[in-house]
This record gives sequence, C-alpha cells and structure tokens, in this order.
Amino acid sequence: MFDTIREDIACVKQRDPAARSSLEIFFLYPGLKAIRMHRRANFCYRHKMYFWARFISQRAVKKTGIEIHPAATIGRRLFIDHGTGVVIGETAVIGDDVTLYQGVTLGGTGHHTGKRHPTIGNNVLIGAGAKVLGPFTVGDNTNIAAGAVVLNAIPPNSTAVGVPARVVKQNGKRVDDLDQVNIPDPIAIELNRMQLEIESLNKKIKSLTGEKK
Repeated sequence: MFDTIREDIACVKQRDPAARSSLEIFFLYPGLKAIRMHRRANFCYRHKMYFWARFISQRAVKKTGIEIHPAATIGRRLFIDHGTGVVIGETAVIGDDVTLYQGVTLGGTGHHTGKRHPTIGNNVLIGAGAKVLGPFTVGDNTNIAAGAVVLNAIPPNSTAVGVPARVVKQNGKRVDDLDQVNIPDPIAIELNRMQLEIESLNKKIKSLTGEKK
C-alpha cells in the first residue's frame, strides 16, 4: 500500500510543475484523494459490498468533484490534474501512466449494455473537457486534445482532435512533449498546404498569360 502511495506521489511530481512537496500532494490534491478512495470503493465492490462501495464513491464526489464508479478498473500511476468534473463510468478500463485533466468524461452512449465505456491504453493523455463515449479502445501513447469528442476507436501512437474527434498519426510514434493544447490540427495543416499550392498555381498562370503581378 505504501509503495503504491509513493508511486502515486512521484507521478504527480513528475507531471505537475506546480507540485512542491509530497505532503502537499498527499493531503491537498483532489485527484490523488479520489484515486485512493476509489481503491477502497473498488475493493468493496469486488467483494459484493455494493452499498459501501457506492457510499465511498459518492463521498469522494463530495470531497473532490471527481466521480469514479466503484467498478471501474484503474491502472497504476493515474494522474488526474485539477479533476473537477471528471467522470469515469462503470465499465471503463484505464491503463498505466494515464493523465486526465478537468472535465474529462469516460462515458457510455446510453445505447449499449454490458461493456459500454471506453478502454484507455497505457501512457494516454486526455485534455480538459474531452469526452470519450462508447465501448471502444483508445490505443497506447495517444493524446486527445482539450474539448475533443471521441466516438470511435483511436489507434496507438495517435493524436485526436475536434468534434467529432479525428486522428493524426505522427510517423507511428508519439510526439514528445505534446500537451493538451499544443496538438497539431490536421485540417489547419491541410488548408495551409492548399493555400500555398493555390498561390503557386496563380503565379504560374500569370506567368503563362503574361499578366502583370
């Protein structure tokens, strides 16, 4: 247990430049408190103590503003930054080394039964306000931009932006030091390329027709 707590604190120090001390993180970070309480709620849920599982879960919501269903499966070193408004559904599965910002929802569409929430791979970053809705997988080493709405599976080593989210692969590898804002927009990149090509064609036309610039 103590090893797990030390690991949780270390991951916060690594990913949050505002973190100043282990004591501050342990006592004052709502994301860490929500994760610790979820572990207790999940223990109760797995041992069929459903009332107490839900009691702990709802108490965590009041204390932190973060709602994690007791049945959700969470891997190691999850970092919930700020955390207000984060919702993680019952059948959601989260891998290791995942970062969630405030307002993130890992939810269902309302039309599925059984497995109805997403599976998040390892080393995934999900930006503020992003919604991942449905029983599909977000692959390892993927970044989802702030405000994106993800409705379909995302392959590994990708970035997803927009509403609905669209995918840009970065040469099959994660873009180093990418954060929730500085993610390339494929539409903007393509529009810029087209604009440059149009300008080049206009110059050629003017040259061929003898039109003055």
